[in-house]
Amino acid sequence: KVDSELLGNIQNEKIGRYVTSFNISNKGRTNNIYLATEAINNFVLFPGEIFSFNKVVGKRTAGKGYLPAPVILRGELAKDIGGGICQVSSTLFNAVDNAGLEVTQRSSHSRKVTYIPPGRDATVSWNGPDFVFKNKYNQPILIQSKTVGNKLTIEIYSSDVINYTPKKVPHLPYDQNHPPK
Repeated sequence: KVDSELLGNIQNEKIGRYVTSFNISNKGRTNNIYLATEAINNFVLFPGEIFSFNKVVGKRTAGKGYLPAPVILRGELAKDIGGGICQVSSTLFNAVDNAGLEVTQRSSHSRKVTYIPPGRDATVSWNGPDFVFKNKYNQPILIQSKTVGNKLTIEIYSSDVINYTPKKVPHLPYDQNHPPK
């Protein structure tokens, strides 16, 4: 459905962006963040289509390269395959919210997380919570996600003819990319 001409047209207007930081010394978590970031990178969502994080990223398994890392299970810290991917879903939620897209399903963790302001997270789990949103605009959108050093950046693009309504989203006060105002 996506050819180079369409891709060229929908990379013209950045409509949403969000950046979070992570600890690169936690190798398992960093690996999982990288894999989930790659899974959503360059995903195109057409007008009226629904994006499901669990469907797009798929089941997090050792066979797909996911490693054990800390997760929050019923309010307690534990280790499980795929720990850390909630940072990707949470960063995506804030980029999507910044772009004014329609969030249809989102759950917060049972306890505070360190990488995002309180109440701004989006927990995901296979056979559990999902992060889902809809492209309510009349133009396709493109998700671009990448990790550079200890930063995870997710940007939402569309065509320059899109009529969209961005929203302000909060950032952590100590994030170097978004100093407190």
